[in-house]
Amino acid sequence: MSRPTKQSPERGNARIRLLEAARDVIRAKGFAATSVDDICKAADVTKGAFFHHFGSKDALGVAAAEFWAETTTGFFASAPYHDPADPLERILAYVAFRKAIIVGDLAEFTCLVGTMAQEVYASSPEIRNACGRSIFGHTATLEADIETARRDRGIRGDWTAESLARHTQAVIQGGFVLAKAGNDPELAREALDHLDRYIRSLFHLTEEAA
Repeated sequence: MSRPTKQSPERGNARIRLLEAARDVIRAKGFAATSVDDICKAADVTKGAFFHHFGSKDALGVAAAEFWAETTTGFFASAPYHDPADPLERILAYVAFRKAIIVGDLAEFTCLVGTMAQEVYASSPEIRNACGRSIFGHTATLEADIETARRDRGIRGDWTAESLARHTQAVIQGGFVLAKAGNDPELAREALDHLDRYIRSLFHLTEEAA
């Protein structure tokens, strides 16, 4: 999941400012390399204010993952990929939308919870689980359209709507990793192009029909 960034809450809301600072700084530097001081500086709040709202850096990590889930849920719920009447077209529009929002610096389009999960899966189960709830919660929003498209087209096979929904996220998160490794956003877009082709092949769409 990705996108929400650089919102402008009221300056008096220190907790939201800290969460937005965590979102942006962690995506740029990683969780381990981000200090409480970094977050306080980016949020323009004191360290005392930080510990008033969060008991530790890990507590902030959990809250940041939950904040990410909350803000991205609204972002994706209002996205235009929901508009097509056909469920398969909505799935393909989702992939196209994910490609379209790969713009700007790497830290602006990559996924906070994906970044944190890779770092802390063993060292901080609480953050890992919060990240998992965010990722799998978003994944679940694709399942109904996939299942309906599968049923409408009589598609059979040894895969499920749930497994294909998870695969879309594996490709997206993997694309983010490749973009970071190669310092090239085009690698993430390329991954989504292949995901589009794969979904079309699963549903037996010809290139002419596509």
